[in-house]
Amino acid sequence: MHKVIYDTDPGVDDAMALLFLHRHPDVDLIGITTVFGNASIEATTRNALFLKREWNIPAPVAKGTGTTIDPSRKEIDWPTFVHGDNGLGNIDVPETVDVPLDPRPAYRFIVDTVRANPGEVTLVAVGRMTNLALALKEDPEIAKLVKAVVIMGGNFYVPGNVSPVAEANIHGDPEAADIVLTAPWKVVVIGLDVTAVTTMSRRYLAAAAAEGDRAVKLLNDLSQFYIDFYAHAVDDGMMVHDSCACVYVVAPELFSTITGSVRVVCGGIADGQTIVKPDGRRFPPGDWDGLPSQIVCTGIESEKVIGLVRETLLRA
Repeated sequence: MHKVIYDTDPGVDDAMALLFLHRHPDVDLIGITTVFGNASIEATTRNALFLKREWNIPAPVAKGTGTTIDPSRKEIDWPTFVHGDNGLGNIDVPETVDVPLDPRPAYRFIVDTVRANPGEVTLVAVGRMTNLALALKEDPEIAKLVKAVVIMGGNFYVPGNVSPVAEANIHGDPEAADIVLTAPWKVVVIGLDVTAVTTMSRRYLAAAAAEGDRAVKLLNDLSQFYIDFYAHAVDDGMMVHDSCACVYVVAPELFSTITGSVRVVCGGIADGQTIVKPDGRRFPPGDWDGLPSQIVCTGIESEKVIGLVRETLLRA
C-alpha cells in the first residue's frame, strides 16, 4: 500500500485524481491538503470538503496557504475560464460544507504525518508547491523521511500552457517550486511533456458515468465545463493532468523518464520555466551543480493510463 498525502487545488482534473486515489486498491489516502491555484484557498478547501463528503472519503482535509511563498509576488487572477467560477465546473456546490477541517495548517499536517510514518509517505502535489516548500522550511529533516514526492507541474521539451515556457502550477509560485525541486528528497516530475498527450474524451467519460455509481456521475457533471474549455486543443475531451501523477504512484512502468537536477526560473520573461540538467551531460560550472538528481517524465503510455483511470473510477 502506498500511503499518500494529496496536495491539491480542486479543480476539475484534481477531482478526478482524488477519486482515483480514493478508489485504487494499492493507495491508502491518509490526508488531503489544499492550496490556492485553480481558485482561492477558501474555494479549493470548500471543494475538497465537498468532494470528501459526496464521495465518503475518510481522509482528513487540512487547509493550506493562500499566498505565494514570496509575499512580494503579484497575485494572479483565478483561471475561472478553465475550472469555472467555483473551481468545480460551475456545478451546484454549497457555499459552506458541514465537514470538519483538520485544525492544523497544511504544512504542519504534512510535517506531523511524515514524522509519524517515516519512510512511508508519498506526497502527491498537483497544484502550486507552496505547502511543500513551507513544510521544508518548517522542518528540513522531513526530506529524509518522505518516501517520494510526485508532482504534476512543469514542462521540459514542449511549450508551456500559461506562457511559451511555463506551466501553470510552477508559474503560480516559482520560488516554492524551486525549493521543492532542489531539496534532498526524491521528486518525480509529471509535466506537460506527458500530460498534454493524455486525454479523455467526453464520450469515454460519459460511458464510464453510465456504468458507474453516483460518484462517477458527479465527476462527469463537474467535468463538462472543463471539457468545453479544451475545445481549442482536444477533440471533444480534456487533458487529465493530475491523474497522470497519481497513476505514476501505482504504475510507474507506464512512463519513460530521464534523470537530472532541475531548477526553476524565478522572474523575467521566462518566469516559471523548468530546466533539467540531464545526468551524464557535461557543462561548465553552474547553478545546477551539487543538486539532487530528480526524475523527469518524458514519455507515457497514454491509452494504458486512461484505461487504468477508468478501471479505478469504476471500483465502487
